[in-house]
Amino acid sequence: MADSVLAYSSPLLATAGAVAGAPGSVDASVAWHYGDPFREQRAATESVAVIDRSNRFVISITGEGRLSWLHTISSQHIADLIDGTSAENLSLDANGRVEHHFVLTELDSTVWIDTEAATGPALLSFLQRMVFWSKAEPVRGDYAVLTMLGPDSRDALVAASGGVLEELPQQQYQALALPGGGFVRRMPWPTTDSFDLLVPRADLQRWFDKLVSAGAKPAGMWAFEALRVAAARPRAGLDTDDRTIPHEVGWIGGIEQSGAVHLNKGCYRGQETVARVHNLGRPPRHLVLLHLDGSADGRPESGEPILAAGRSVGRVGTIIDHYELGPIALGLVKRTVPLDTALTVGPCAASIDPESVPHYDDVQAGRAAVDRLRGR
Repeated sequence: MADSVLAYSSPLLATAGAVAGAPGSVDASVAWHYGDPFREQRAATESVAVIDRSNRFVISITGEGRLSWLHTISSQHIADLIDGTSAENLSLDANGRVEHHFVLTELDSTVWIDTEAATGPALLSFLQRMVFWSKAEPVRGDYAVLTMLGPDSRDALVAASGGVLEELPQQQYQALALPGGGFVRRMPWPTTDSFDLLVPRADLQRWFDKLVSAGAKPAGMWAFEALRVAAARPRAGLDTDDRTIPHEVGWIGGIEQSGAVHLNKGCYRGQETVARVHNLGRPPRHLVLLHLDGSADGRPESGEPILAAGRSVGRVGTIIDHYELGPIALGLVKRTVPLDTALTVGPCAASIDPESVPHYDDVQAGRAAVDRLRGR
């Protein structure tokens, strides 16, 4: 199954002007752009764009115990998720390190999961191994993801559905069924007007063509990634490494906080680390937005060290050119690195965007209790 994921090539790459992602990259199988990446980004923020994300790996879970079972083996509180609702979720290892990030939707007695292509087969295998006696059946779903971005998304989707769908989901993570199968859900990122469509893979071309005919501009993954990085939203496998814990990349919080880790739910694998950091400690690193020197000869590569005075203080993740911000990147840097530290990443000088740095002003309950016991 892993080989079939790696061998996938989107049929939408035959679209006029489509340029595939760089060979060997995580998005090599879909369009990176259609000839004008900055105009595509502008359309995604000012009008409407449609982006082929059909390289996402889709899993469906049926069975009456699907939600209660998945609740016990993942980090989000989903036991009572109502029909037509979605959530972000994580699978952690025993030490609380991130193995998988995924988005799930409960609709019509089925949980739909979409996740990264490279790790999707491993997530499916893990879920199938964990079923035991539960009434849940996870299988690979033959569905594909399209993403619409922009304030004119409603008009495009209503027209593309032939008027059958009169409105888009109003609340974040809300999902509505699409005519002919699949659904549309509202996402809180990468922009305030973000909608994912999960459609039968056989209908991918048809839905793409209808959305374009309805006014959506074809946009590549460059546009999606640029807006995601600007919003400081991490992508598993690019902006995380094998040591990443949820606190480091901002995945803490329930559905209402657009998070992937609920802090007041029952036991799950990795919970001890999450609870310890939340109550007693601080994450050793945190995710920040980096501004890169655009005049440098070249760009860094994902995974390269972030240096301060020649000393490694972190790693860089996604590097991208934004239509307004210029070259930007996401980096995991040590929490103790001052904001004004001069950094270098590969051939580029870099600086931390102050607005992207998490605040640590809250008083942790566990730390406060320890201090009281010590008379502080």
